[in-house]
Amino acid sequence: GITESSSRKFSISTMGATTMPASSGSASSLIFASSATVAAVFAAYRIYRWSSGRNREAGDHRVTVSLPPWATEENYFSRTYDTDDEMMALAVELSARNVAEKTGGPFGCAIYKRNLETGCAELVSVGMNRVVPLHNSTLHGETVAIQMAQRKLKNFALSPEEDEGGERRFQYELFTSCEPCAMCLGATLWSGVTRLVCGATKADASAIGFDEGPVFEESYKHLEEAGIEVTRRVLQKEAAAVLENYGKIGVIYNAR
Repeated sequence: GITESSSRKFSISTMGATTMPASSGSASSLIFASSATVAAVFAAYRIYRWSSGRNREAGDHRVTVSLPPWATEENYFSRTYDTDDEMMALAVELSARNVAEKTGGPFGCAIYKRNLETGCAELVSVGMNRVVPLHNSTLHGETVAIQMAQRKLKNFALSPEEDEGGERRFQYELFTSCEPCAMCLGATLWSGVTRLVCGATKADASAIGFDEGPVFEESYKHLEEAGIEVTRRVLQKEAAAVLENYGKIGVIYNAR
């Protein structure tokens, strides 16, 4: 852009041009053209300054959902995943790394696309709690992973995929290092995943001070009635250890 010093230079050159003697028609044309150019540049600069201000104002109305740098540097997507323990181990690893790096709370999540013929799964997205660093109470591990997966797949629903004959070939499964809070149970229901797998329990999270909201056994029954298979307490001990450690060193960020 044009700086204030540049503006002053343009003003000086304009003043010099208007005091030049018009000894010929070509000189007058040159002076006029020079003045017109300067006026056009100033007009463009004013438009630039105005649009920049508008862009800054627009930025105040945008919400950023991002993974910490370490999560994008690690090559989680090159690994192979076959068993529930392997898939949950990644969610727990994400929760522990998030605490160690001080990039959020002690909750990690991974969403997989499982091949129902082979049983093998490929990683679609990862998420971790980003509430404190991004100043957003809705950015729990599950909601971050869901948003990342849907953006990647360009689809608002992580629904099962079927072949031409209508037989289910792939399904999406959400693995979370801790049983979801009330908000994340709702997000799981609406995400379209076919399966929910949990590590630590609501009691484990509550033990260090987190308020998980109105989550009851009926909540899981509702998910199952909606067609979502629920598996709980996979690697519970390992996942609960991350919570216990965070309870000693981290911020418990309940709204009340």
